[in-house]
Amino acid sequence: QIHVVESGGGSVQAGGSLRLSCAASGSARNCMAWFRQAPGKEREGVAAINLNTDRTAYADFVKGRFTISQDSQDSAQNTAYLQMSSLKPEDTAMYYCAADHVGYCTTDTDVSPFDYWGQGVQVTVSS
Repeated sequence: QIHVVESGGGSVQAGGSLRLSCAASGSARNCMAWFRQAPGKEREGVAAINLNTDRTAYADFVKGRFTISQDSQDSAQNTAYLQMSSLKPEDTAMYYCAADHVGYCTTDTDVSPFDYWGQGVQVTVSS
């Protein structure tokens, strides 16, 4: 079992910035990722990070605007951050963090099947 908890959502005007945090603890894990789902739309992958190599992957629509990073100094948990800049109204969604031990760390859940998810945090960007 991996316990996943997100924090840091909120409301911001277009062009602004927000940082989301995700803490994962429990069973072995090597990958953490952020996903989002807007009302009436399917969930989509945003960014992923390999906790052992720091290798990252991003969806095209956030490249250059969002940055995923991690802090693993605490041996009991990993913390992944999603720094979001130049936010747009279309970035408005519920953001979810996932963590697991996978063979290949991506935001494609067909390739990286995450079993452990957080409750989500709301991000609202106003124009």
